Amino acid sequence: MSLPEESNILINPIEFEKFFRERYRSLCFLANRYLKDITVAEEIVQDVFVHIWEKRDQITIKGSVSAYIATSVKNNCLNHLKHNSIVKTYEKNELIRMSVDSSGNEEEMHDFELESAILNAIAELPPQRKKVFMMSRVDGLKYHEIAAKLGLSVKTIEAQMGKALKQLRTKLKDYTAILLALIWFNI
Repeated sequence: MSLPEESNILINPIEFEKFFRERYRSLCFLANRYLKDITVAEEIVQDVFVHIWEKRDQITIKGSVSAYIATSVKNNCLNHLKHNSIVKTYEKNELIRMSVDSSGNEEEMHDFELESAILNAIAELPPQRKKVFMMSRVDGLKYHEIAAKLGLSVKTIEAQMGKALKQLRTKLKDYTAILLALIWFNI
């Protein structure tokens, strides 16, 4: 099976889909070599294709579309690894800070356990979903601002936030009572 004429890939949705189907598996293998996590690798490859299709009118590719997409996948993998490294360093430093600050009483242990559970649950979000969640909850951006920064639709941002919150609720279900108490008493 030959690849579609590369000049038509970004113009013709049928050719783009055909190209996606032909290259998806090999690009997932490429991403997995960096990430060692096939699920995240697949998500990154899909994100690259979605981004390229959505921005096809604004992207100028000089040379091979295949090479451009492979380079985009590689760069997104490296960015993902860098981001995870930063998150892990932050979590480690927070855990150290919290253990030094902790006087050992039960309330502080619950706080430590809760914060650790929240950080772990956030760290387990898929990359795109985590980025959207952090931009909303940490950076305080509104959905339309996130959409503009990421080049996505507001509906996509809403969907990603809904999925992130659902995933966090599921991961943190054992801490619901503590979370409700914190909210109720404005702690």
